[in-house]
Amino acid sequence: MSALFEPFTLRSLTVPNRIWMAPMCQYSAVAEGPDEGAPTDWHFQHLAARAVGGTGLILTEATAISPEGRISPHDLGLWNDTQTEAFRRITAFLKSQGSVPGIQLAHAGRKASTDAPWRGGTPLGTDEGGWRPAGPSPLPFDDRHQVPAELTADGIRRVTAEFARAAERALAAGFEVAEVHGAHGYLIGEFLSPHSNHRTDGYGGTFENRTRFALEVVDAIRAVWPDDRPLFFRISATDWLETNGWTPDDTVRLAALLREHGVDLLDVSSGGNASGVRIPLGPGYQVPFAARVRRETGLPVGAVGLITEPDQAEKIVANGEADAVLLGRELLRDPTWAQRAARALGGDVHVPDQYLRAI
Repeated sequence: MSALFEPFTLRSLTVPNRIWMAPMCQYSAVAEGPDEGAPTDWHFQHLAARAVGGTGLILTEATAISPEGRISPHDLGLWNDTQTEAFRRITAFLKSQGSVPGIQLAHAGRKASTDAPWRGGTPLGTDEGGWRPAGPSPLPFDDRHQVPAELTADGIRRVTAEFARAAERALAAGFEVAEVHGAHGYLIGEFLSPHSNHRTDGYGGTFENRTRFALEVVDAIRAVWPDDRPLFFRISATDWLETNGWTPDDTVRLAALLREHGVDLLDVSSGGNASGVRIPLGPGYQVPFAARVRRETGLPVGAVGLITEPDQAEKIVANGEADAVLLGRELLRDPTWAQRAARALGGDVHVPDQYLRAI
């Protein structure tokens, strides 16, 4: 049997295959008014199409835990009842197609308050619908971004509590997997890296201090997230900096701690915390980072990054480099990628009755 189509069980949850959809921001949520931050018909069709196409687990885009935690005014949020209720229609449909609905909970930190990418992605001032971002230190991402307000100790406790409340809402909305967004230079990743964290208190300086916030968020979510449901953590395995950055060694060290704190899978990406770096892109370029975590810690991992072909994905899972592959742009190009891979590899995948004539 194809390794890519073997079910995968974490805690009491079984995902039907190892083809998962990575979080991808759509910048299409309700942007203002009482429904601000709620998913729209765009999100329904976007997520539903991949479930109809056989994807085993579908993670929503980065979903903000607070209005200030959004990347843009057009981002999804999960801080009120309206948003919670709007997600229920989506999670119910994904489950009806045999897919597992998961949500990525996020705070954008110093990279918050920007416009949608197709409008330039430029930082927005308060007169343009934006807000003052916050971060571990008053260091802007680049010379275009605002200088963030440094989070106080009380602010850190408030954000941690907001992560926990968002997880409670995710459960009420029907999600079966929660993922903490600790990657790509957003708030948690900013605390992890000495490049962006220049604090001198208990949340800065040493590895133990810089990882404190991430572990406190995980603990707060795990306290409200059911024991029988998995918790993921997305990490940037490296800042791609030669000095003074987060490194693959740091990632392995943190992965072991995350496992002790109740994280069930590490979703391994890279980059996003430093501007102007060169990333050596190529097929599966991030897979070695995931493979190392799995090999050295025993924590299950998901691999992501230019995984495009069924044979390539099959080898990653069959060789034990990762427990699952997360596809991003490839699933934008082909929502039925899982069905195409099943035909190529002889795997068994969900096909709706209405579409059987096309198989």
